[in-house]
Amino acid sequence: MAKALTIAGSDSGGGAGIQADLKTFASLGVHGMSAITSITAQNTVGVEAIFDLPAWLVKKQIECLADDIGIDAAKTGMLSNKEIVKEVAKTLKKYDFPVVVDPVMIAKSGAYLLKEDAINAFIEYILPIAYVITPNKHEAERLSGIKIKNKEDAKKAAKEIKKMGAEAVIIKGGHMKTATDLLYYKGKFIEYKGKKIKGCTHGTGCSFSAAITANLAKGLELEKAVAIAKKFITMAIQYGEKIGHGHCPVNPIAYIAKNAEKWRAYKELYDAIEELTKKNIVDFIPEVGMNFVYALPMPYAKSIDDVLGIEGRIVRAGKKAKAGEIKFGASCHLARAILKAMEFDSNIRAVMNIKYDESLLKKIKKRFATSFYNRQEEPEEIKKREGATIPWGIEVAISKAKKVPDIIYHTGDIGKEPMILIFGKNPKDVLRKFDEIRKL
Repeated sequence: MAKALTIAGSDSGGGAGIQADLKTFASLGVHGMSAITSITAQNTVGVEAIFDLPAWLVKKQIECLADDIGIDAAKTGMLSNKEIVKEVAKTLKKYDFPVVVDPVMIAKSGAYLLKEDAINAFIEYILPIAYVITPNKHEAERLSGIKIKNKEDAKKAAKEIKKMGAEAVIIKGGHMKTATDLLYYKGKFIEYKGKKIKGCTHGTGCSFSAAITANLAKGLELEKAVAIAKKFITMAIQYGEKIGHGHCPVNPIAYIAKNAEKWRAYKELYDAIEELTKKNIVDFIPEVGMNFVYALPMPYAKSIDDVLGIEGRIVRAGKKAKAGEIKFGASCHLARAILKAMEFDSNIRAVMNIKYDESLLKKIKKRFATSFYNRQEEPEEIKKREGATIPWGIEVAISKAKKVPDIIYHTGDIGKEPMILIFGKNPKDVLRKFDEIRKL
């Protein structure tokens, strides 16, 4: 198993530092190790206290790991003072593995994590041993002395930092107009394009550099290691959850968790549809067909592409029901319905539509929490907006019920078939409710 080491500070809030690094290593299938340089008392709001470990103890942590377990790649994060900077550089020079340097200078909250008198020592001792250094805009400006306003400035700064000894330089684009990262390596520039996304950003630099380190530890070439790290950190930002009252942390687990949740959701929906289509349900299938959808859990349910549905829906095939293939993004209408419902109750993740029947609806109302919306009351501005009708209707119905009800129905409109929707926590829950309805 590949083995990666982080030499950095401890973030008691779990969002950055060695905590973020170790989560990243694990997500990328690498055995993670740590040499702690400083202990911080911090949360999402700020850093309240810092205690630096003695330089000899930092050195000892690195040496004992190298002597026993072995190190395939290492990264540095918060080095705090010049004594630690010098000792880490001196120790790492003894070994032959790539070192990724994240020049941690200022925390997201604004607290200084590298003392001013240690910056010159950092440039003198750490940069010459760096295989790659990963400064953001502000760090690159401080190291190079060049004000970065555009891509050309970033290129100049990268070349200047390269002269200080690093083999490669990545200037991250998170603090610039575009989210494009710029790698300067072997005399050429490589751009890793991105886009600005809303999300949590505490620990971004730590997790990004840790992802590069993990990929290098597995033997990947630098360009490939950075490409994977870019995808990794984009997901970590996008799927971070609001924790605390300040800068919420990235979610390094998202890289593997979303795929795991996709498989779990597929298996649950597959089993439910197998069971459903064995029943005598043809009388419940609407003219437009029946669909059965299941969304990924939060925070992974962002769009209809994160909702499983049945391609081609469930249709009548003589006296039997026939289902199409289960795919993500296969449903538009029901996917939009469940995504809107999840905004009010994230535990409600599944919904199925059945044929509207007035007499059946009267019985349903006696047994289940039920609400409705009238499509004829839909505002003109909603009608004009593509895909806005269903979310509008679901929100209206939920507002009337003051919760996500078991059943939401509408009586149709010109060219629109009336429909009954059954909501549940998962496909099994929806099936249970449907079986009760069938017996009414």
